[in-house]
Amino acid sequence: MSQSSLVVPRRTFLTLTGVAAGGAVMLAAEPASATVLRESRALPGNAFTLGVASGDPLPDGVVLWTRLAPEPLATDGLSGMPRRIVPVRWEVAEDERFRRVVRTGTALAEPDWGHSVHVEVTGLRPDRVYWYRFQVADQVSPVGRTRTAPRPGLALSEVTFAFASCQNYADGYFTAFDHMSREDLDFVLHLGDYIYEGGGAGTIGRAHLPAAETFSLADYRIRYSQYKLDPSLQAAHASAPWVVAPDDHEVENNWAGNHSQPDTEPDQDPAVFRLRRAAAYQAYYENLPLRRSSMPHGPEMQVFRRLQFGDVLQLDVLDTRRHRDRQLTDPSLRWDPSRQMLGAEQEAWLLAGLGTSTTVWNVLGNQIFSFEADHTAGPDERYGMDTWDGYAAARQRLFDGVLERGVENFLIVTGDAHRSVAADLKQDFGNSGSPTVGTEFLGTSISSGGDGTDMDALGHTWLAENPHMRFHNVQRGYQLCRLRRDDMQTDYRVVPYVRQPDGPISTRASVFVETGRPGVAHVSA
Repeated sequence: MSQSSLVVPRRTFLTLTGVAAGGAVMLAAEPASATVLRESRALPGNAFTLGVASGDPLPDGVVLWTRLAPEPLATDGLSGMPRRIVPVRWEVAEDERFRRVVRTGTALAEPDWGHSVHVEVTGLRPDRVYWYRFQVADQVSPVGRTRTAPRPGLALSEVTFAFASCQNYADGYFTAFDHMSREDLDFVLHLGDYIYEGGGAGTIGRAHLPAAETFSLADYRIRYSQYKLDPSLQAAHASAPWVVAPDDHEVENNWAGNHSQPDTEPDQDPAVFRLRRAAAYQAYYENLPLRRSSMPHGPEMQVFRRLQFGDVLQLDVLDTRRHRDRQLTDPSLRWDPSRQMLGAEQEAWLLAGLGTSTTVWNVLGNQIFSFEADHTAGPDERYGMDTWDGYAAARQRLFDGVLERGVENFLIVTGDAHRSVAADLKQDFGNSGSPTVGTEFLGTSISSGGDGTDMDALGHTWLAENPHMRFHNVQRGYQLCRLRRDDMQTDYRVVPYVRQPDGPISTRASVFVETGRPGVAHVSA
């Protein structure tokens, strides 16, 4: 591909540079006007159109989120809000009717951050269900349900979570989220592609997406508003705390490090791409229940982090976009030992944490699949360059590190591919007799790709060419994981269609892994 810079229209460049310039001001400790504009005033419409959410549960608290948006699709990206700071009262209770309120306070919704609210509540009891709500003037938000994490080291019988990814609004209804909201979960893990940045083809009877691709902060804010107006998505957010990490479409398809997608011709100037990423990261933070430790600083954002749930689960959430090298155009270089997927700092953090883990199960929340996937039938081989296959030496370092440290019950859960696979992770995928490092569960999309099918041509090829793959399906849905002391079970929960609403849910297969025995034990389909 050409290494020349992309010529960006002046209007687009000025919009993007305006976002970045504003970012430095936004990250000041507190706007000078904050002490003047704290009084409560009525807002011009329903402030809570985008619902409520919670996230990143700890034993003593969670993050509570909302964003004030009386006109969520306003073309200026301000969501119908005045350019002033608005006080927002919040409450946490032990009961759904708020008769036993245990924590209250007031947060400031600032225009510089899209009038989003991120309350880091502390002082709660571990492993407890709570309810929460917000209030602005005389308006009260919907009620959300959340749960704190168990204390580290506490002996538990089970941890249950769902993981999901890839919800393209233009491809189908978010029916799976409606069903997910009825599950009894400790948390939801979302592995990326929360929005899609492209234009809005295929409206399936819903409101149209903007025709243009997202570039500016206003563009991304409007796109998030359109997605978050979906009642099924709101229900899933309000039912359990979420742990989230972005993949590529929150910014741009297949971006890597400081580089835009490799199929852009001519290549985009990395400096311009970083301005776009700053806008995308800010909108991501504004719309999801993240802690201040993940607040972006221009084009940089801390994504990788670790959560623990009693003595059963250590969850390491990865960032497989910002620290990686650019995708290869020459596949023969995929074993280059200098190439990075996680970056040196994240890789060292991950292996150190795995090496000292004391939990029964060690799970990586990963955006793109790590198992080897030969895409071609017969003796020839072909691998995708955007997945860990394009960073084979980095994958080998990770797997070797897991074995060297004696990490037991190692699992990877993954999104992105719009299909489901359960696979054994081999130290050497070319040798079926090599040690099995762990198990990977690739999860399908919520709606991306449309209705889907039980099996397709690529699925048949993958199963034939990759003997470490033990299950394959191409329907839409989510995955339900139950981690127990002796085994774990992943249920692939699927809907038959998404281009029409209200598809029923069923379990296509249950895949089991036994403690102390890496790899798939058996599949119940």
